[in-house]
Amino acid sequence: SSGINNVIYLFLPIIRGWLTTHMGSEFKFQVGASLKNRLGRTGQISTPHGVIKTPAFIPVGTKATLKSVLPESLKELGSQAVLANAYHLYLQPGSELIDRAGGLAKFMNWNGPTFTDSGGFQVLSLGVGFKKVIAMDENTFQADDVIADDKQRLAHVDDDGVTFKSHLDGSLHRFTPEVSMQVQHHIGADIIFAFDECTTLHNTRSYQEKALERTRLWAQRCLAEHDRLTKERSDKPYQALFGVIQGAQYEELRRKSAKDLATMSQSGISFDGFGIGGALDKQTLGDILKWVNEELPQDKPRHFLGIGEPDDLFVGVENGADTFDCVAPSRQARTSSVFTKDGRVNISNAPHKDEFFPIEKDCTCYTCRNYTRAYLCHLFRAKEMVAATLATIHNQHFIVGLVDQMRESIEKGTFFEFKDAFMARYYKK
Repeated sequence: SSGINNVIYLFLPIIRGWLTTHMGSEFKFQVGASLKNRLGRTGQISTPHGVIKTPAFIPVGTKATLKSVLPESLKELGSQAVLANAYHLYLQPGSELIDRAGGLAKFMNWNGPTFTDSGGFQVLSLGVGFKKVIAMDENTFQADDVIADDKQRLAHVDDDGVTFKSHLDGSLHRFTPEVSMQVQHHIGADIIFAFDECTTLHNTRSYQEKALERTRLWAQRCLAEHDRLTKERSDKPYQALFGVIQGAQYEELRRKSAKDLATMSQSGISFDGFGIGGALDKQTLGDILKWVNEELPQDKPRHFLGIGEPDDLFVGVENGADTFDCVAPSRQARTSSVFTKDGRVNISNAPHKDEFFPIEKDCTCYTCRNYTRAYLCHLFRAKEMVAATLATIHNQHFIVGLVDQMRESIEKGTFFEFKDAFMARYYKK
């Protein structure tokens, strides 16, 4: 009996690795209720570190922290998961250090699911200097090689990968699909993304086509390297790999990208889900999502990268996105801009210094339960660090809770009524 147990013990890592690689036994997605005559739905993503009920907003902790907020506070405000950035963590403190620490969740003391993006967006922002992609206007100018005014190009793309200068110290680095996978496996997030080239709306159609083909070939290499690393690191929890769909504002390119990645298989494995990213015009956001999600399989989750404004979130949920991430709620909080059901308020403005009531009277977040508008106004004017903490807690609670309400309204069959009521009040003139 003891001999059999010893044999089982010896082969357990191999068996576990095979199950993980070929069956994705620690990751699954189940579709729940559907939105009538639309692509929206509810669902549940199961990961080794917990469950994510969808639709869900995922706060961004770029460097393994949501700026100014403790992980414990993040859990209290309702967050189900956190997204970190592979590029930033590669540079500091280093992905191998995070691996030695036991992975991202353990490193940052976050008891829940984690995501990392691939670094593809940093190729865009370092390469051309544009940050808020969704705000671009495709009609201003177009060129194959663009860069924002007063910006230095820090990244150069070729067919094999990207060479970039660190924004920290100017040192030279090289990211390829294989390196991105290695970095993300070391970081150890539950959901990781394939390395892609994120274009701008200012690139020409011919360049978009070239970049799309480059992203497709990189996706194949990511799958192959992901399979190799999953087998090599079979003692680690399974990491789900999402392919990233590009194609800018072009329906033909978006549908092609979705079809290519949906049917792609390498080394006997396919993508566990999909990220929808790249250059987006706010006016065509819903159309782009519709084009893509009509091509993608129903039984795999879809993450909409970089979306966080309330109206965009409604569009995203209605058109079939399951999860979202964006830095906007916390970035806006640090500038004293806070969410209310009646729109955003600049809490540092003079009218608020005598308001001895919460940001929102019916809000259940820690900030609104304990502090007044007058106090936050004082903190921002005095440039106290805790101002950012309290405002960020409120903003994240507001946006996370808003998407939670969207999920509940789909389940109740009242999504459109909820949407109309919220939008009429939040965006009233």
